[in-house]
Amino acid sequence: MASTTVTRRALLLTSRARHFSSTAARPAAEVKRLGVVGAGQMGLGIALVAAQKAGVPVILVDNSQQSLDKGLAFADKLLSKDVTKQRISQEQADAARALLKPTTSIEDLCNADFVIEAVPEIPQLKFDIFAKLAEICPKHAILATNTSSISITRIAASTTGGNSTDRSNSSRVVATHFMNPVPVQKGVEIISGLQTSSETVETAIEFCRKLGKVPSVSADRPGFLANRILMPYINEAIICLETGIGDRDAIDAIMKNGTNVPMGPLQLADFIGLDTCLAIMKVLHEETGDSKYRPSVLLRNMVAAGWLGKKSGKGFYDY
Repeated sequence: MASTTVTRRALLLTSRARHFSSTAARPAAEVKRLGVVGAGQMGLGIALVAAQKAGVPVILVDNSQQSLDKGLAFADKLLSKDVTKQRISQEQADAARALLKPTTSIEDLCNADFVIEAVPEIPQLKFDIFAKLAEICPKHAILATNTSSISITRIAASTTGGNSTDRSNSSRVVATHFMNPVPVQKGVEIISGLQTSSETVETAIEFCRKLGKVPSVSADRPGFLANRILMPYINEAIICLETGIGDRDAIDAIMKNGTNVPMGPLQLADFIGLDTCLAIMKVLHEETGDSKYRPSVLLRNMVAAGWLGKKSGKGFYDY
């Protein structure tokens, strides 16, 4: 019986190996038009980097004209800063800015080769967006998400329209999880779902390299690589504060001066957003069932109080 089980497993692994070897040689597709859904800090950062580094036209979509105006004003500020510091010329800044095309209509993505969704970490919101993208985007277009915690397999499943046998849409869904702030940080996680094709992954990797990023490939597991490592570190620092092992300044100072990180875990949590930290810890805790990912009581209470960090003016520090 044991021998039969081993043989079956070996045949399954061989079958999978043949599947991946047959698709691994497919070349990356060329990206001539990019779409970005969400004009917040992450979406705007991705759009601006794509315009500057890859020189591709970017359709920036948001359902709020106010968000679009705010995002483009921030882009102008960043470009002006780069010109002042002589990182780029005024002509280069103008050229990059001209490539950003704002719109409140997601239907304007009908000719995009690659779309990156960068909206808040609300699962149903992302599922609805991807169902829509699957309808309106060309069949060759890569549909990417900037999610930091939601399963790519679940997001890909939302593109099938309930038809699980139709893999034409779900195979082109992938995650391109950029690090914040996008114009500064070089890291980006590439995560594939069970349905994602190797061609989709290769196209995502090559496009991110054109943006000057350094891709790291992660499996579709709760938290992926970055947050699976980072968030428990931040959460443990909050527990150290909560239980009186050290005060705020001591905790941040020992990590800055002891491990040479640019900012301590509590200050970093403020910059990320305590609500975001809590949301990711909840995902890790719920999806793994492991008590080591239990969110700190202090973290929960600070979010309940509206002390979300830098964006709200108060977190572990005052801003």
